Amino acid sequence: MRRFLMILCLTLVGVMTLTAGVREDFKANPKLSANNYQAYPESGFPAITAPPAGYEPFFINHYGRHGSRWLINDSKYTRPLNMLEKGQRAGKLTSRGEEVLNILREVHEASQGRLGELSDLGHLQHQGIARRMYQNFPQVFQDGASVVARSTVVIRCILSMQNEVDVLASLNPRLRIKTDASQAEMYYMNYSDSVVKPLRAKMNPILKQYRDKWINPKGLMNKLFTDQRWVKENIDFGDARTMMISLFDVVGNMQSHLAFKDVDLYDLFSADDIYSVWRYNNAYWYIHSGETPLTQCRVDYMEANLLRNFIQDADRAITSDNPTPGASLRFGHESVVLPFCCLMGLNGMDYRTTDLESLDQYWQTYKIFPMAANIQFVYFRKAGSDDILMLPLLNEREATLPVQTDVAPYYHWSDVRDYFIDKLSRQPFIDPNK
Repeated sequence: MRRFLMILCLTLVGVMTLTAGVREDFKANPKLSANNYQAYPESGFPAITAPPAGYEPFFINHYGRHGSRWLINDSKYTRPLNMLEKGQRAGKLTSRGEEVLNILREVHEASQGRLGELSDLGHLQHQGIARRMYQNFPQVFQDGASVVARSTVVIRCILSMQNEVDVLASLNPRLRIKTDASQAEMYYMNYSDSVVKPLRAKMNPILKQYRDKWINPKGLMNKLFTDQRWVKENIDFGDARTMMISLFDVVGNMQSHLAFKDVDLYDLFSADDIYSVWRYNNAYWYIHSGETPLTQCRVDYMEANLLRNFIQDADRAITSDNPTPGASLRFGHESVVLPFCCLMGLNGMDYRTTDLESLDQYWQTYKIFPMAANIQFVYFRKAGSDDILMLPLLNEREATLPVQTDVAPYYHWSDVRDYFIDKLSRQPFIDPNK
């Protein structure tokens, strides 16, 4: 019994530590809780571990999300605006509520005609990524190297691609750069998987239950409105919750614009509010991207074509009769980056559970897909050896894969390739009639 109680206590301490770690991250930097609206870091990138003796980089496989953007849906801006304006007309706004209303009006006005478009900061993010990629792996971008860049057909992705290749061309005008954005490439750049949609839809009622359980707008209403009796009589509680989520997204997305990134509205939310809204968003993305039995462990396989494309491009670079250095750059969306990480098991994102209550302790999206998130597989070879090494990077930081290695943080590409091929062969069959 004593041993059982000791194990139980240690387990509870471990769970509390994991949860506390997330809360501490948000306490240190509330902007992390913006999740996929989080702006890409501007500095603080660690040095790359040197490869084993004699190995040099020669090829990069890459998929990157577009840079910071405006919100896509105008309702995200107008929902909190309309509710605050209703309170203003009734004379029920606090002084802080009046300040927030003025800021939201300014942000909404600036968004007009730009919904979903790349922001000024988004351009700069990709310029910085390209510059660091070139500095970290100059051998890949030597004279005559081939850089093939492809984008989805969405303009913010095309502009993100253009910002990166423009920087690479400026650093070495003798690169052979080819760019493309075509429906012909969408089957792996941003595949529309007909099996996935109904699997997600079945989970919507459960997600709504957790949203209603975790997110409570009462504290926010107290900070914005002077008369809580008026709030109760004039604002539906469910509408207040929906408004809170929209406002949280607007506040989080402000960091994506040079004009607003230093405006901080996180004081509107308590520490519990910040954690709860993120926790719901985290569960939402798990259902929509994760390898969970709740969706028959099938959703992340929507990126199977992308993984095959990574393998094919690596094979061509390695086995070419006339091998030349180069890079295969792809530009798309976070809705691809996240399930792609899950499919590959990058940084343990292939975590499986049916327990959404404890999910936030083991699976955290804010570490994966900020604006301009990127996956880089960098390949290394050594003269006289057929053993190709690969270094996986997530957001320019060394990452892990569920593959044994004796050269960490590097991996033998043959081992990783075998693992990927095996993973692809285990794609679950979903009967569309059930």
